[in-house]
Amino acid sequence: MDGSGVPAIRSTCPYCGVGCGVRLTPEGSGGLRVEGDPEHPANRGRLCSKGLALAETLGPEGRLLAPRVDGRAADWDMALDRVAQTFRRTIERHGPDSVGFYVSGQLLTEDYYVANKLMKGFIGSGNIDTNSRLCMASTVAGQKRAFGTDTVPGTCEDLELADLVVLVGSNMAWCHPVLFRRLAEARAARGTRVVVVDPRRTATCDIADLHLKIRPGSDVALFNALLAHLDAAGAVNRAFVGAHVEGFDAALATARQADAAATGLARDELEAFFGLFAATGRTVTAFSQGVNQSISGTDKVNAILNCHLATGRIGRPGTGPLSLTGQPNAMGGRETGGMANTLAAHLEIENADHRAAVQAFWNAPAMAQRPGLKAVEMFRAAADGRIKALWIAGTNPVVSMPEADGVAAALRACDFVVVSDIVARTDTVRLADVALPALGWAEKDGTVTNSDRTISRQRAALPAPGQARADWALFAEVGRRMGWAEAFDFRSPAQIFREHARLSGVAGRLGRDFDISGLAALDDAAYDALAPVRWPVTAARSGGRFFGDGRFFTASGKARMLALRQAPPAAKRSPRYPFRLNTGRVRDQWHTMTRTGRAARLSRHLAEPFLQIHPADADALGLGPADIARVRAPSGSALLRVLISTDVAPGAPFAPMHWTGETAPAARIGPLVAAATDPLSGQPEAKAAVVAVERFAARWYGFAVARTAFRPATAYWARTRADAGWRAEMAGDTLPDDWQGYARALFEIEAEPACVADPGRGVTRLAFARDGVLEAALFVSPAPVAVARDYVAAALGTAAPDLLAARPGGDRSDPGPTVCACLGVGRNVILGAIRANPGADAGAICALTGAGTNCGSCRPEVADLLARAAVPQAAE
Repeated sequence: MDGSGVPAIRSTCPYCGVGCGVRLTPEGSGGLRVEGDPEHPANRGRLCSKGLALAETLGPEGRLLAPRVDGRAADWDMALDRVAQTFRRTIERHGPDSVGFYVSGQLLTEDYYVANKLMKGFIGSGNIDTNSRLCMASTVAGQKRAFGTDTVPGTCEDLELADLVVLVGSNMAWCHPVLFRRLAEARAARGTRVVVVDPRRTATCDIADLHLKIRPGSDVALFNALLAHLDAAGAVNRAFVGAHVEGFDAALATARQADAAATGLARDELEAFFGLFAATGRTVTAFSQGVNQSISGTDKVNAILNCHLATGRIGRPGTGPLSLTGQPNAMGGRETGGMANTLAAHLEIENADHRAAVQAFWNAPAMAQRPGLKAVEMFRAAADGRIKALWIAGTNPVVSMPEADGVAAALRACDFVVVSDIVARTDTVRLADVALPALGWAEKDGTVTNSDRTISRQRAALPAPGQARADWALFAEVGRRMGWAEAFDFRSPAQIFREHARLSGVAGRLGRDFDISGLAALDDAAYDALAPVRWPVTAARSGGRFFGDGRFFTASGKARMLALRQAPPAAKRSPRYPFRLNTGRVRDQWHTMTRTGRAARLSRHLAEPFLQIHPADADALGLGPADIARVRAPSGSALLRVLISTDVAPGAPFAPMHWTGETAPAARIGPLVAAATDPLSGQPEAKAAVVAVERFAARWYGFAVARTAFRPATAYWARTRADAGWRAEMAGDTLPDDWQGYARALFEIEAEPACVADPGRGVTRLAFARDGVLEAALFVSPAPVAVARDYVAAALGTAAPDLLAARPGGDRSDPGPTVCACLGVGRNVILGAIRANPGADAGAICALTGAGTNCGSCRPEVADLLARAAVPQAAE
């Protein structure tokens, strides 16, 4: 209960796999107050910038609030009958494999369970896959090869108990900020050593004792060489290997042939890492998308697991491999069989006994007999006519999939496309024959499972907007209308959870790891009150770690080590495509920004898509700071703002993946990524696209703000929220005849603007006011525009008498671009504190300004500003 006497509702953040607990307090205006839950084990009250801004992402604006059929409003009966009848007719004519579901780690476990039951047990096809295929599939495949099941051995607490933490392909500071803060505090308190393995210097490197700037894709070579060193150094746990591991000799023989030079690392770097790993018993290796998103992602995972198995560093406090999931319920999807090659409860679709057990439990009429199509295959099948009806739930594949332009073409070619989502306009919803309004976070009710197997409740705190319904209810209703009324007679998420838990008991009796049968008897009240709990949950045990006893889930009961060889990325660099593009996320945005893009403060740190490129490459290409670069790949192209930095290696630029056709249509990264996949996991290679880079010959650059949404008609634009409206960066390769006419058309305003123009320099500044209040403004220059952007954006809806000066007058302060999104601390504030406190360290500057005192993910940037300020400037 908060200070007002209103009881807080405990729920779970909808972003990354840390699964932070939140406390939600409804407010009279229909909004929420969001705070970290100090009693949740994942975050202990902390939230990152995205979590803190959750309340700002709510509201009806832009929501899909009623069903639409063929682009027109429809009632639920019309929409659901159309879906059920079309799927039933398609199956009758073309068989069950002619339909597919593509679902999402944004779904709750209960949603996943019903969708998987409908597809695999009643439609009778394996064609259900999830966008988790894009982030965690290689971990699933690697863990199944090594352990016999998709089991995460350890817990997040192991990061705080370890003496060495190796982060591989994980920018934890930006992608899992609360977990990063926990690690940073453990390092400060107990001297934990940290090694970061990443081709790019990221914010995570701020706490690294050693940063291994590995050549992209060479992880297998690195961990093979480590395995060979562990053997030579006498660090192999022979007793553990002899009793509990098979395949060691073959794995070691292959590892001894590894060419460590393939990593691009110097000998002293390799020796330092190998020595540290060999000498440190309590070692955790945490890994994420940098490992998984590769055509050899499964081998990379197994190369890491090999080193932990060889040393016996698994299943004990402070030891083990730890996969960091990217989505809030990637694990729940895996537990319910939401992937095309699995069954519910970690059972195997290719195992006849497992299929029979699930079919009997469900009393299913048409059990899938083989794996279905994985994500990339599914959209190819939609393109060539094998998939004729496709249901997409809670995800935006026209942006997030590789070769995204081809995915859009596939949906246009598909006979029937259903999209259930919360947003009325996304790149994917625009292509739907039927669009179904779903409940969003804070409206829906169910469970999620985080990276270390902790099940938490996500609870509703707001009423359903418009006609929106829960995803599980949509799948269940379609199941009933297709003729399976009894099997899909679900009336609450608690009922679904109980069935899911009972099925896990069947899996437990078949010797599987996932068993929450101890929760199968929860009544509705107990389900409503369920506290975070780590699986397994049975009569015999609750939570804890796996494999410390040396017992695994393979046929022999022993873990498997694999003989692995380094494989190059799928695409080869060439004179035509000489660069290898790395892709990923930024600190304050999430996936395709349908949620985070609604919060103005989350766009202030990095407000537009960019290409981070090494100075030597930029110089060779004639690229200057803030230019626009055209990036071309065999499958598409993009325009991106140039960010010159030594954080990336020569020849290996980086670009974030969040922008869409709604926010920056020329800057979508999906079209650049080839649809090459790992042969075992089906996961696409998103970190090694081959591209060409050239300067976009912009004739003008612009910055615009307006109180109402606007969509520029120019080659490049990127639009984000402002507190009282919208802001956009722009660039064009043709000059308008009249800037005033261009601005009136852009903003749909007929009034005469205030104008300052310098035709000789090509600079124009325009401001539109109504009743003395700023409505819109446009700043144009032949070079990247020099404007105090946050000041200009904040002036919307105010008198702003000095706006056309493009910066505040002498009587006003300019906090500068945002560094700390949690507390809204700007760069100029931090620089002022540095100047006023000579000799202060980064911790003191953070304490003085507030920056970095919440989730801590901006502390590396504060330290960088401090370091730059300490460097003497050359005299002019």
